[in-house]
Amino acid sequence: MPDASRLDIRLLAIAATAVVAACGPAPQQGGFHGFPPADVTLMTVETKSIPVTFEYVGQALGSKEVEVRARVGGILEKRLFKEGAPVKSGQTLFVIDPKPYEAQQASVEAELARAKAQLAQAQREAARLKPLVEKKAVGQKEYDDAVSTSELAAAAVKAAEANLSTARLNLGYTRVVAPITGMSSRATKSEGSLVTVGTDSLLTTISQMDPIWIQFNVSENEKLKIDRAVAEKKLAWPKDEAMDVVVKLADGSTLPRKGHINFADTRINTQTGTYETRAEFANADNVLKSGQFVRVTLNGPTRLNAITVPQAAVLDGPQGKFVYVTGKDKDGKDVAVAKPVSLGEWVTGDGSNLWIVESGLNAGDHVIVDGIAKLQPGGQIKLAATVPAPAAGAITNAPGGAAPTPPAKEPMQKGATSSAPPADAGKAAPESPKK
Repeated sequence: MPDASRLDIRLLAIAATAVVAACGPAPQQGGFHGFPPADVTLMTVETKSIPVTFEYVGQALGSKEVEVRARVGGILEKRLFKEGAPVKSGQTLFVIDPKPYEAQQASVEAELARAKAQLAQAQREAARLKPLVEKKAVGQKEYDDAVSTSELAAAAVKAAEANLSTARLNLGYTRVVAPITGMSSRATKSEGSLVTVGTDSLLTTISQMDPIWIQFNVSENEKLKIDRAVAEKKLAWPKDEAMDVVVKLADGSTLPRKGHINFADTRINTQTGTYETRAEFANADNVLKSGQFVRVTLNGPTRLNAITVPQAAVLDGPQGKFVYVTGKDKDGKDVAVAKPVSLGEWVTGDGSNLWIVESGLNAGDHVIVDGIAKLQPGGQIKLAATVPAPAAGAITNAPGGAAPTPPAKEPMQKGATSSAPPADAGKAAPESPKK
């Protein structure tokens, strides 16, 4: 067969196929661009009060942190405690060579004895001259000089007594005792070292561990947000002493007891730009150590009249976050309408996986929470089920006010269309054209 004839036959076959396709069955009615209505699950939006938790990085500090320093200089003779072990108030920790101070005390005692002897002599002389001056046997000046000598001797006795007290104190300071009960640190000087008074006088430190303090900082930005939310009655904030404080340790375990805030600074630290805050915990078992870093969680605040939606119902579009709600097309049929939302904190706890919706939804709105993978803006929907509004757990605020990263959404089913709304999202789509 000639090539031209074969080409004509192929063209006729293509044309026939096109005609058959044009005369084929019309798309199904009621869907979006020929798709059947999607089965969806709805949730009616409600407002409720939700517990709020705030998380910070904290550091443990002894409720009393004392530097044990030498108050007199000399050779360090003994260390009488085990480094890192608990010590009691009044317990002797170090002994500085007392011999020079014993000699000094003996010298002052001798000076006091001499002053007392001089005082006694002066007093006897004044007593001897008193009847003589009354009989005018001696001059008044001689008697007055004797009285003055007696008074000077009495003053010398008092000075010697003061010097003796100082000498006894210095001798006592050669035994360095623990000022508080707590956990000792390492000794900064070993036996035989020369100890001098001043910057070189530190011998060890003691931390009182029960109770123990946890110090953490609240950023200025977060404090402003909290104050603003309280002023707008969006947040109920309890008094500091009524706030429950929970500590999570480095291994992820939680301390079995709660603490309370015992100090919240009203001034901003100029170096860090934060408000210093401190919580107190019982620590009889010594689980918390001074200097230890922990995670601090504040429980007690409540978010008022909050709207929450499941995390899986929130989608990402070209214009930001949105959810699908129910709407009506021009024929009065139920369709999916994309509604932009502004999100707040992430809600966790009790199996919850929710977002706080700051704006975009109102109480009574019907949000599509399941069957989203097959939706398109304006696509018709069919109600498969309804679920109650979620029972939210607690809002978790990470340090700095940033919400924790939510888990990734489940992948779309194979063959499902994209859920990102087009530029005309929110408008009901027209009916599919009828053939």
